[in-house]
Parts: sequence; structure tokens; C-alpha cells
Amino acid sequence: MTEASQPKEYRQARFTRPPGATEILLVRHGESAPFREGEPFPVAGGHGDPPLDPVGERQAEGVADRLVVEDLTAIYVTSLQRTAQTAAPLVARVGLEPVVEPDLREIFLGDWEGEAFRKHAAERHPLAVRVFTEQRWDVIPNAESNEIFAARVSGAIRGIADRHRDQCVAVFTHGGVIAQIIAAASGSRPFAFLGANNGSISHLVVDGDRWIVRRFNDTAHLDPRFSTAPEPVI
Repeated sequence: MTEASQPKEYRQARFTRPPGATEILLVRHGESAPFREGEPFPVAGGHGDPPLDPVGERQAEGVADRLVVEDLTAIYVTSLQRTAQTAAPLVARVGLEPVVEPDLREIFLGDWEGEAFRKHAAERHPLAVRVFTEQRWDVIPNAESNEIFAARVSGAIRGIADRHRDQCVAVFTHGGVIAQIIAAASGSRPFAFLGANNGSISHLVVDGDRWIVRRFNDTAHLDPRFSTAPEPVI
């Protein structure tokens, strides 16, 4: 059989970024310091602003190991220190100055902002149970509504996408924000993707009005078998 008579093959296609689209690697910050009664968190702009726990610092090194090979053109953080601290090892290795995007800060929890939410959620306060049953943050007095939260997060993602067409960026943000973004992209219920692990990577492709979810809650880089982060000294 001659080369010209060989049957034409059609292999399975692999995903490629559409022309003009933006790839956004959403990184949840590393584990933050625990709340200890009598030791309130610092506050930034009305939000609780705990630093990273040593566990979170090791997670940040794992994130840097994973993302240093990506062709990143920008690194974004929020106005809360735990995101900047998580980005710091990657920033040091790739030399990109992080850009602060305040509208990707965590949901504002009103009267429960700071340490109160952790305490009430752990103790199954009746209002905390309602928050998760009704999938609405503003069950908490003076908390940000789902609608306002969704609008500011969507606006920030669209702005980043518009600034970085045909590029890939890393965005260090928060669990509630990632849940909101993936819910908006997938059309799911509001809290369906709440609970991304600390240090996890989710992957969004923004192609105009089409948001494509490529990955959610990827934590392979946090497996100690694949991390260069030092083990804690006991």
C-alpha cells in the first residue's frame, strides 16, 4: 500500500486554549493560623487577616514547585496577607511582582468576621447550620450577600481576563472565592464547590462570556512524595 493510499487518521483532540482566551490558575492560600480564644486575629479592611501557619508555609513551597514551570505572565494576590504569603515562594523564583486585586478578597462575614465564623461553624451554631442549609452568606447579620459577592468576584475575573488575553496567570485567593468562580462557570448551586483544600490549584479558562473549568482542587503537589518543602522538625 502506497503512502498516498494510507487511510486518513483522526486522533482524539487535546484541549488547547482558544485564541484570545485567558488561563487563570486559582490557588487557595495555605493553611492560616488557628484561632485561639483570647487572641483575636488582626484585621485588614474589616476582614480577619490571620497569617499563614507553618503548615501553610510548607504548602506555599509546594505550590511554587508546581507552578514554577508554568509560562506565567502575572501573579495576583488579594488584600489579605495569607494570599501574599502563599505566593511569596513562587514570586521569589519567577521574579514577577504580585498585583493586588482587592475584589478577590474573601466573602465578608459581617458580625462573624474574623475568628467568630470558625468558632460558630465548629460548634454548629444554629445560624451556621442555616448558612450551609440555605447556601446564603447573608444569613449572618451584616454579611455580604451572595449577589454582591458574585458581582465583585465576576468583575475581578473579567478584568484579569481582559488584561491577559492569550496568557496564563496565577491568582492566589480564598476558598469562598474559588467556590463562587467555579459555581458561576459550571452553573452549580452556590456552595457546591466550597471546601477547596489549602494550597490547591483550580484551573479556569475565560473565553469571553464562556468560562471553562479545566481542574478543581488539584493537590498532587502537596503530596510529600513530590514536594521539596522541608519536613517540620519535631
